Parts: sequence; C-alpha cells; structure tokens
Amino acid sequence: MKIYNFGKDIGQEIKAFDSKNLIMTGMIDATDKIRMGCMHVDAGGIVGYHQASVSQLFAVVAGEGVVKGTEDKEYRIKAGYAAYWEEGEWHETRTEAGLTAIVIEGVALNIKMKEEEWQAH
Repeated sequence: MKIYNFGKDIGQEIKAFDSKNLIMTGMIDATDKIRMGCMHVDAGGIVGYHQASVSQLFAVVAGEGVVKGTEDKEYRIKAGYAAYWEEGEWHETRTEAGLTAIVIEGVALNIKMKEEEWQAH
C-alpha cells in the first residue's frame, strides 16, 4: 500500500479565467483521455467562467457553493452532489464558505449516478 497527499498545501494556485482562492492538486493523469484532481476553493472563491476542454464531472466532497453552465442558471451544490459539464460547455463555480471537489475530466465519461432535479438558485 502507498499513501498519497492531495491536500491544498501541495497544490497549485489557479488564476486563469479570473479565478480566485482556488488551489488545484493533481491526482491522476492516466492517459490523454482521463485526468483527475482535487479543487480546493476557499471562502469567497470562484472558478471563473470558461469552456470545458473535455467532459468534466465536479463532485463536491466538502462544503457548498453555486454552479452554472451554458444555460446561465445558477444551482446550489453541496457535498455528496456532482455537476457534469459536456465538452465545450461554458461553466463557473462560486462559493461563499468554501468547498472541496474531486474533478474528473475525460473524453467519454460514463456517468453512473442518479440524475437529480435541481431548483435554480
């Protein structure tokens, strides 16, 4: 067995797309098709509005925030829930209190979770 650290203390600050209070810690870069990382978004943080280069699953494991996609509707998201954006979809994440999310990016993600009906924020 091996133990790995994906804490924000070893991550890299991201400022692209006017993002703020965002640290990204890489976790897996298996092939050209799958990447996985942990986003640490501190209080008042934002992952700026940008296009997904490939399909992306944003699974919140701690905290809560607001996500939006191309339809420009805001949705509250919290630990235990995930947002999915397709390749080319514009999206953004904001948080007042902070959140941590596992981000999985890939060309052909086969989502196995139950889709939830969300109320716009």
